[in-house]
Amino acid sequence: MAEKYILRIYRGVPGKQYWEEFELELRSGENVISGLMEIRKNPVNRKGERVEPVVWEDGCLEEVCGSCSMLVNGYPRQACTALIANYIRDTGKNLIILAPFTKFPLVRDLIVDRIVMFENLKKVQGWIEDEGKGFGPLVTQKKQQLMYVLSTCMTCGCCSESCPQVNKHSKFIGPAPAAQVRLFNTHPTGKKDRRHRLRPLMVDGGISDCGNAQNCVEVCPKNLPLTESISAIGRDVTLQAFRDILGKDD
Repeated sequence: MAEKYILRIYRGVPGKQYWEEFELELRSGENVISGLMEIRKNPVNRKGERVEPVVWEDGCLEEVCGSCSMLVNGYPRQACTALIANYIRDTGKNLIILAPFTKFPLVRDLIVDRIVMFENLKKVQGWIEDEGKGFGPLVTQKKQQLMYVLSTCMTCGCCSESCPQVNKHSKFIGPAPAAQVRLFNTHPTGKKDRRHRLRPLMVDGGISDCGNAQNCVEVCPKNLPLTESISAIGRDVTLQAFRDILGKDD
């Protein structure tokens, strides 16, 4: 007889959430997304009731797009790389618990609205203006290595979900936008606009609101140096504040 496992899912819409369990056959190499797809094909819960299929987001299925963010056994991560067999082995239980992130508005079931992360990237001008001059300036290998790591951020929201400073009582912008400020300010073309990225981090919700819990580093699927970046940007914010006091834009 094939081994079975249970997905216990916290689902529903805002104000009406509930737990529902589904029993599935374990297949080799199966991840959480595969399990959810099996439920979608035959949405019958453990009580034998035919229910609405569970909804979730996914895209690349290789931990690049960040869209399948959810809580797996209470831990914020990407569902596409959450292997069922590993959880059964590590916990000794054939039960895996799925829930939506709690720091973002719930849409339905496992889908949340992460638009605040993209709005925060707008605040810090998370882009580089095209100067239209063909090839840009050379970048040292050391800077290239740093920029590459920071550029792998997929705005998945795991860092914000784990951060105690990101809550309904705080305006903290979150770890990811701060790290992106470091990325674009490191770029030789992007650094000319550094003051426009640093100033939003001086006000409420900016860099001073970080409590240095370091949860973000623990959960980041891409192992970004988030707290290191926040520290580096904190120094830059202080220097920019002095430049503003002295009336110097550069």
